[in-house]
Amino acid sequence: MFIEPFTNNEFMRLSLAAGILVAITCAIAGTFVVLRGLAFIGDALSHGVLPGIATAMLLGVSGVIGAAVSSLVMMAGVSVVSRRFRLSGDTAIGLLFVGMLALGVMITSRSRSFVGDLSRILFGELLGVNTRDLILQLIALVIIGVVAFVARRPFLLLCVDEGLAKTSGFSSRLFHNLMLMIVAVTVIASFQTVGTLLVFGMLIAPAATGALFARRISTMIFIAALVGSVSSYVGLLVSYHFNLAAGASIVLTAVLIFAIAATYTEIRKAIADNGHNEHEHPHSHAGSHIK
Repeated sequence: MFIEPFTNNEFMRLSLAAGILVAITCAIAGTFVVLRGLAFIGDALSHGVLPGIATAMLLGVSGVIGAAVSSLVMMAGVSVVSRRFRLSGDTAIGLLFVGMLALGVMITSRSRSFVGDLSRILFGELLGVNTRDLILQLIALVIIGVVAFVARRPFLLLCVDEGLAKTSGFSSRLFHNLMLMIVAVTVIASFQTVGTLLVFGMLIAPAATGALFARRISTMIFIAALVGSVSSYVGLLVSYHFNLAAGASIVLTAVLIFAIAATYTEIRKAIADNGHNEHEHPHSHAGSHIK
């Protein structure tokens, strides 16, 4: 029941391998998304690639190319709008997010044949991955891992305080854009597996769980990767036994793990606070044995 689906079905083994690669990739990028407060732009990027993917499919080229072009347009547009028109970053992101999403819906509405393709773009096709998809995901993981390792110090300083990064001699704009780049690469590489709608969940939920327990970035990434991998395994099992969407099952599992972890930490904190208060304010009968 727990192992048999993977031993008897090659597509399930490939799906699990893809899910684990996505989990590790999203753990690295998602850690900085959570610590830096980039959830909004992560959401915008995961949805803003839709017009590029749709256009690429219309032209008969790889959706990865379209996703890459859309990501570049999105990040360049946010930079131009926020700098030239003196609007806040959130406003610029919101404008580009809505505009790109609307454009994507318009493009897909032009053809009835896009109904199935649109579902695949939004929710992925985890049970249909092949060796080529695994290689692409592995390449993305290596790129993101190398960048995160090399830039770990400026990334950490940016997450703590942008001014601290500047006083330490690092260009905050350069490393902020580099951080956005690894988020974009994660979205581009992972949309074929879990879809643009669900990749955001894999970026946020496991990393948020790691943030509840970790005090170091490396530990947070490890916990996030572990949560994402377990979510992939459990989600695939649920999908297999109950005939449910694989990508959605994985993301929902990751969110449920976060909910359980958050509840546990709150209960533990309440118990600790209660014990601390009792220590500071002993019961009145505590001194009844003193003579």
